[in-house]
Amino acid sequence: MSFTSVKNNPVEKRVLEALDKAHLVQPILNAMVSFIDPLSQLEDLKSKDKNLPFYGIPVALKDLVNMKDTITTGSSKILDNYVSPYDATIVRKLKEAGAIIIGKASCDTFGMGGTNKTAATGPVHNPYDLSRMSGGSSGGSAVLVASGVVPMAIGTDTGDSIRKPAAFCGIVGVKPTYGRISRYGIIPYASSLDHVGFFTSNVSDAAVSLEVLAGRDDLDMTSSFKPVEKYSSLLKGDLKGKRFGIITNVTNAIQNKNTTTQFNNLCEKLKAQGAIVSEITLNEDLMKAMLPTYYVIANAEATANHSNLDSLRFGVQLEGKDNEEVMIASRTAGFGPLLRKRFVIGSYALFTENQDLIFRKAQKVRRLIVEDVKKALSEVDCLIAPASGNGAPLIEDTQIDQLSSEYLVAENFMALGNFSGYPSMTLPFGFDGVLPLGVNLTCKPFEERLMLDLAKGIEDLTQLNDLICEVKP
Repeated sequence: MSFTSVKNNPVEKRVLEALDKAHLVQPILNAMVSFIDPLSQLEDLKSKDKNLPFYGIPVALKDLVNMKDTITTGSSKILDNYVSPYDATIVRKLKEAGAIIIGKASCDTFGMGGTNKTAATGPVHNPYDLSRMSGGSSGGSAVLVASGVVPMAIGTDTGDSIRKPAAFCGIVGVKPTYGRISRYGIIPYASSLDHVGFFTSNVSDAAVSLEVLAGRDDLDMTSSFKPVEKYSSLLKGDLKGKRFGIITNVTNAIQNKNTTTQFNNLCEKLKAQGAIVSEITLNEDLMKAMLPTYYVIANAEATANHSNLDSLRFGVQLEGKDNEEVMIASRTAGFGPLLRKRFVIGSYALFTENQDLIFRKAQKVRRLIVEDVKKALSEVDCLIAPASGNGAPLIEDTQIDQLSSEYLVAENFMALGNFSGYPSMTLPFGFDGVLPLGVNLTCKPFEERLMLDLAKGIEDLTQLNDLICEVKP
């Protein structure tokens, strides 16, 4: 479902149809946390230019994004009653571009997870197989695009939280360069790793979305001053002479022959279009150290970022004889077991006696990983690999060997884009049975135009665009 096809319908009709569909599939997919009445937004739209890029396009926000006078829970229990007093910068930009926001999408609590199973409202179901997960943490947003509820949804990505759900749901997921899109008004997870991005069903719509969302924001001092390019008008899809580097650490770790066969076929098609495809091997020890390094840094930063969630100033407050009892009771009830585990890890790494031994060592390992990626990208235009070795796992899957190379490397390598801040995106390249498979691209900083152009070339080869998996009640 592209922006163009949606715009063929009258504005109010298309928005109300999206909202009705969201309600209709909610009992099946469980992708929404809250719904937003669009009538006031539709009224405001009447005075706007009909040529705006998002004019009348229904959009969903990940439930980490503040929108004034709407519930923003972070898919948690502790913020179940929190009403946003202001708009995030991206919400303002979407409204100015003519978008109509219809609701907040489910996510792993505060973005902490890769399954979308930790949301207070329960797991999100993959439309291609309801027994399988959507991926996380932005799984609700991905499912809403994949099932045709909205043509675009906002996500955030701290480890692969846009790109992995995009792979599992057969859509396009974009994590731009760190600082390319403002994070003002977004509930944080880990400040040095967090990126705002989005999902669409095709690369052209992704280019338009980036044009609207990108740019400097003085409310976010980490946002970049670099000018925003006309990504959509520069899309050519010309692959001739473009240099792709296959990350062999990832392909060698994947056990699913169907995935590797289809990926190899894609690489042959790239070569037939004149692309130069070579193999790049990153430091294997660093690749295997990536997940534990990520856990230390991300959870330490999360512990600091969420220290304000004490239920004394805002949030769901339980009774206690003093402030300490109130905080303990409220946080115990408001945080699930996985969240508590992450805060314990983060606190341990930040203990004064542990900072050099754990936290600063993790930061040093991160720097080595980034230098390795930087060196690899000095030889090619783009690093490429399957976004996952398999289609979406079962929601109840407990058989994952978390010490295997397949898990440590093939399922977690996309954190490279968060450690480095480099632009990275996923788009469909095949199927494993009924389950979509995604291919991941990573480019040099602020080379989104090139990345999107390479993705358009791949999309033209696979013809796997505008995929919609209809779910019948």
